[in-house]
This record gives sequence, structure tokens and C-alpha cells, in this order.
Amino acid sequence: MNSSLDKILKLFVAIGIPLIFAGSVMSNELIVFPAQGQSTQQMEKDKYDCYQWAKQQSGFDPMAPPVTSSAPPAQGAQQGGVVKGAARGALVGVTVGAITNNSKSRSAAAGAAAGGLMGGMSRRDQVRQQNQAEQQWAQQEANKYAQQRNNYNRAYSACLEGKGYTVK
Repeated sequence: MNSSLDKILKLFVAIGIPLIFAGSVMSNELIVFPAQGQSTQQMEKDKYDCYQWAKQQSGFDPMAPPVTSSAPPAQGAQQGGVVKGAARGALVGVTVGAITNNSKSRSAAAGAAAGGLMGGMSRRDQVRQQNQAEQQWAQQEANKYAQQRNNYNRAYSACLEGKGYTVK
């Protein structure tokens, strides 16, 4: 089970995060209009100059592939599980059965059932918490990227507007 969870996490990091960033990039494309009748050649030169300036001002390069600013949350050691819980429960059941002079096999069976149930619940909680931490991390990374892109767009727009273009 742990290896399939690892594969899903790796797949999400490899494909999901870039897709989040790509969607953000697509929605941030600016439209530039040559308000003072600039030629296409002049507009392309000005756009490149402003790209360089905005990149330097913001510290963000929209042409570079998105990267994360921090590693995804580390997965903790697998805890709980039905089998582990059942084994612990059976051991406790045998001990209780010996102390109370009850049937050891019945006490072990009852302990195994209770332990298995508790172990399964514990593992589910651990997986849920791990998934929650990964989702929170992905959202934080997407927010950081959007903020950096917004700062770049503001600088890029200011530069082009200073050169006589209308930017939307």
C-alpha cells in the first residue's frame, strides 16, 4: 500500500504541480496594443526589453519552467495497520486472559479483533493527514507562483506602458 501511495505522490508532483502552474500562466497572458502606432518590429523589441527589465525587477522569469520553493512534506514512517494492530491486540488479549483466568484463545481473538480495528483506523488517519499536508503544500506553492507571476506582470506592464503601449 505504501508503494502505491508513493507512486501517486510522485505522479502528482511530476504532473499535477506543473499543471497548476500552467493554468496560472495561461490566465496571466497580457494583451499588448501599440497605442502610438509602433511597428510590429518595434513592438517585439520593446516587449523583449520589458521582459528583461521585468525579470530583473521581479526576480521571476515566466519563460523558465516552474519550480517549487520547498520540498513536499516528508512521509512519516507507516504506523498502525490492521495486521500490526491485530498482533498487538492478540498479545494484550492473551495477557489479560492469563491474568483473569479466562480462555487465552478467546481473549486473544477478542484482542486481535479490537487491535485490528484500532490499527486500521490509525493507518487511515495517518494517510488522511499526509494527504492533507500534501494538498496544503501544493496550494502554498501555487499561491507563491501566482504572486511571483503577478509581480512580474506588474513590472512588465509598467515598462510597456512607459513605452506608449496599452496593456490589458
